[in-house]
Amino acid sequence: MASPNERIKNESRHLRGTLEESLHDGYTGALREDDTQLSKFHGFYQQDDRDQRSERAKRKLEPLYSFMLRARVPGGVVTPEQWLMVDKLGRELSGGSVRLTTRQTFQYHGILKESLKPLIQGLHSALLDSIAACGDVNRNVLCNTNPVDSSLHQEVYRQTVALSEHLLPNTRAYHEIWLDEEKVADSAEPIYGDTYLPRKFKAAVAVPPHNDVDVYANDLGFVAIAENGKLRGYNVLVGGGMGTTHGDTATYPRVASCLGFISPEQMNVVAEAVLTTQRDHGNRDQRKNARLKYTVDRMGVDAFKSEVEKRSGVTFLPEVPVVFTQQGDRFGWVEGVDGRDHLTLFVPEGRLIDKPGQAWLTGLRAIAQVHQGDFRMTANQNLIIAGVPKAEKAKIEALVAEHGLNVPTTRLRENAMACVALPTCGLAMAEAERYLEDFVAKVQGLLDEVELGDQDIVTRITGCPNGCARPFLAEIGLVGKAPGRYNLFLGADGRGLRVNKLYRENLTETEILAELKPVLSRYRAERNADERFGDFVVRTGVVKEVKDAQVDFHA
Repeated sequence: MASPNERIKNESRHLRGTLEESLHDGYTGALREDDTQLSKFHGFYQQDDRDQRSERAKRKLEPLYSFMLRARVPGGVVTPEQWLMVDKLGRELSGGSVRLTTRQTFQYHGILKESLKPLIQGLHSALLDSIAACGDVNRNVLCNTNPVDSSLHQEVYRQTVALSEHLLPNTRAYHEIWLDEEKVADSAEPIYGDTYLPRKFKAAVAVPPHNDVDVYANDLGFVAIAENGKLRGYNVLVGGGMGTTHGDTATYPRVASCLGFISPEQMNVVAEAVLTTQRDHGNRDQRKNARLKYTVDRMGVDAFKSEVEKRSGVTFLPEVPVVFTQQGDRFGWVEGVDGRDHLTLFVPEGRLIDKPGQAWLTGLRAIAQVHQGDFRMTANQNLIIAGVPKAEKAKIEALVAEHGLNVPTTRLRENAMACVALPTCGLAMAEAERYLEDFVAKVQGLLDEVELGDQDIVTRITGCPNGCARPFLAEIGLVGKAPGRYNLFLGADGRGLRVNKLYRENLTETEILAELKPVLSRYRAERNADERFGDFVVRTGVVKEVKDAQVDFHA
């Protein structure tokens, strides 16, 4: 029996549903039930403030409904002019906050229903949109920020944007509802069909040796192969994904498998073939098992590859060996081959808000008013002020210092990441964003105590096992189980090539720290030269290596 979402999509008239009627219903701050699913295809989720839920229920009030809207920004690149609009809408319609996401874009929280249309129209005026930023479609396509080799990045980025455009839904529903485009005859969906995909679909493009987009965590990945600074083609990856369900051994995180190598001009046709194979073979009965990773495992990698070759007309060449060295960002100033400079700022929890000592919105607005390059959001929730001419570097530095945007940090903190979780995410079982700072500080205390000091250990927290901050690719991963309780995972490799494994279940903070201390102490005493923490715990048998997640993750 198909899931209810399949009925909703099939009856939606290509994502129109009754969204317009829901928007004009002034008796509630919510949407109609079916429309809460369709709204995701337009880029936003309905939420409520869970901190206030109980008190409002006592007062016989409906939940304090609001919306989270995520933009579609392929590769995370925006112009200074676009940034000024992003800032303006955040201040005026989203409670004075903008959040950088793990999908290399920005999102707004706390939007009231009546503010949705003005916000989307504001984005449109800056040539930005939220089409397909959520929902059972291809979402925002990630691209390595790679500020050093600007010419290679420009070529890869151009293809990333073209891929995002190619995989957009064909329906005009977004333009009719939000941009007041004249209604036309119902449009067909040549790629997606009437019921779109079984589940969400994520794509990324990486440029070795930096895996800052966690390319192996995506349904579809392209690893750029360069020779002498020129793009030769891509290794194609399929079947990555993070989401699991607590206690359900039929769900698991998975790193992607490589199908082989293609030329640059074959990217879009191969991507479409992967997507349509998932469209036709994905599980539409059980959404928990509907992601592409389960389709690949059910069909087998070789059979999946053959189907993609048949649909695309492309024969894969052998995979080209690549080396990835890290999955984090490079902070501070980096000079590009074009002589321009790029400044990566560490943004705590990706939250851009004015607070004492750190005036993020005001500072970035001042920078955008004079900046001659662009801004690049990273998949680690940080921000690059890119393409700064030498003559303008001192001016940018002065504005960063004036607004407190050089945040003191440690290597542990720089490589830590969290999802939003409470109070707005309806799926969260525990804190994440609001807890990350405290937790990392306490782990740093452990590192200092066992004389490890400033260590680069990838640490991530999510409020639930859906894995939005990719905790299963962290050397230390916390996944929310209940308020104040987490499952502790250890053993990813710090390069994004291996998922971790459950070490202890349902722990409080005190218990987590007590479990970590002896392992960190052993790491200090027994590690090999340059051995990462995640590799150490696997080598010494603290946790078993996960080679095949379908078999090993729950074993």
